Amino acid sequence: MTKGRLEAFSDGVIAVIITIMVLELKPPHGAELSELLPLLPIFLTYVLSFIYIGIYWVNHHHFFHAIKHVSGGMLWANNHLLFWLSLVPFTTAWMGENHFTTWPVFLYAVNLLASAVAYTIMTIVAVRTHGPDSDIAKAVGRDRKGNISLFFYVISIPLTFFSPMAACACFAIVALIWLVPDRRIERVVLK
Repeated sequence: MTKGRLEAFSDGVIAVIITIMVLELKPPHGAELSELLPLLPIFLTYVLSFIYIGIYWVNHHHFFHAIKHVSGGMLWANNHLLFWLSLVPFTTAWMGENHFTTWPVFLYAVNLLASAVAYTIMTIVAVRTHGPDSDIAKAVGRDRKGNISLFFYVISIPLTFFSPMAACACFAIVALIWLVPDRRIERVVLK
């Protein structure tokens, strides 16, 4: 099975996710700059989530350059990832509307963790599909950045009950780690 349809479908879903998030940004009714201030938490959560969705899209794009073909398991693993990513607009809106309070930040953390776990599962299925000596297996390697990300997501969940903003700092750290695109795949595929 070729990978083209999976990539096109994933690109479409990710484009819809970003569209839904931007539609949550409602302009104030007044014309004064000061009326934008109450919208700052909503805007900040949008920026963070836009960066996250962008990171997933970039890495998904690179990942599928190393893939030769897709299996049924890879299709379902990809759908699993897209499911969790599709919840990002909801958790983003709830966190922004409630100004980073405990339960919205907790749910956002769970959403980010579930998305990262789903991406990890997708890589495992791809490596099993292509074999341990494949380009994708070499590119993924030990996935240090992925494991560090999972660590920060896991600690952010209990942290939300003590300091939701500290949990948000964990989200920002992971985003910063991934802002530089993952070059492992480029090194293997473009060698």
